[in-house]
Amino acid sequence: MTGMWTVIAAITAFAAAGLFGLWLVPFLKKIHFGQTIRDEGPKWHNSKQGTPIMGGFMFIFASIVVGGICVVLYNHFSGADLVLVNAKIYSGMFMAAAFGAIGFIDDYIKAVKKRNLGLTAIQKLLLQFVVAGAYLLTIFLFGGTTKTFIPFAGYVDLGIFYYPISAILIVGIVNAVNLTDGIDGLNGSVTFFASIFFMLIAGYIGKMGVSIMAAAMAGGCLGFLLWNFHPAKVFMGDTGSLYLGGFVCAMAYALDMPVILILIGLTYILEMFSVILQVLYFKATKGKRLFKMSPIHHHFEMCGWSEVKIVVVFSIFTVICGALAFLLVAKGGATIPSFSV
Repeated sequence: MTGMWTVIAAITAFAAAGLFGLWLVPFLKKIHFGQTIRDEGPKWHNSKQGTPIMGGFMFIFASIVVGGICVVLYNHFSGADLVLVNAKIYSGMFMAAAFGAIGFIDDYIKAVKKRNLGLTAIQKLLLQFVVAGAYLLTIFLFGGTTKTFIPFAGYVDLGIFYYPISAILIVGIVNAVNLTDGIDGLNGSVTFFASIFFMLIAGYIGKMGVSIMAAAMAGGCLGFLLWNFHPAKVFMGDTGSLYLGGFVCAMAYALDMPVILILIGLTYILEMFSVILQVLYFKATKGKRLFKMSPIHHHFEMCGWSEVKIVVVFSIFTVICGALAFLLVAKGGATIPSFSV
């Protein structure tokens, strides 16, 4: 019966996100909150000028409301009393919402001032580290541990280093997910499959609350894709992409397995490093480019790949990485650690 709530969360979140779009998309058009296309981007993206942004509210609403309610109902009917796990789930949702709020401020500035740049990079980073720090402090106050699962090594105590490493990892992943947003359906599809594997891993080790949380996120992403798949009727904006980044981090930390972000989130990480390598190579060679354009999904666009092909290939790559992460958890000695219940 425990799996029933996972299924209910996924289906309900899918319906909630998809139906919310019936109101949200016309509303965003009415208030003229449209995308401003970068001048240096692919020229064929100019046709997307004015497409509504902030569509991420679809899966934000679905994952928080549906996921939160289903976790509460699961705890009630199962008699579960997992204080620390629930603290990680709900504080993780608040962390994701706070990252989404930073994205909303950025999107709002872009929409009102009709420019592609919103908050400065420094402003974003400072706010993001504050959010990550607040999340880690919350977990500490609820009796959280500095132990984390590492495949084949078990649960390793990182001591005081756990907190700075975690803050850097969370902010890094959040920005990596943000960079993955750039073509129709890409970020939503990649995060859909990432959430599926978080759901499976959580179910495998018996953390059903986290599995429900991940299922709601997967359903929300799928509902959003009804509106965002090529040709997109709405974009998630930084509101959505920063929220997704916070949410995938929340799922990994709720499992006490932040290390699996490296595999499940490898698509995001490669997108981020393609930007870093492009900048370093450009400076080192005084103007030459390693990729035709970064992030790397734009490189493949410039090579002639369609947006749909890129989404399919990147999604398949995410599925392969997620399957490997699941195998590492299954074969690497993951259990329900006593410090998480």
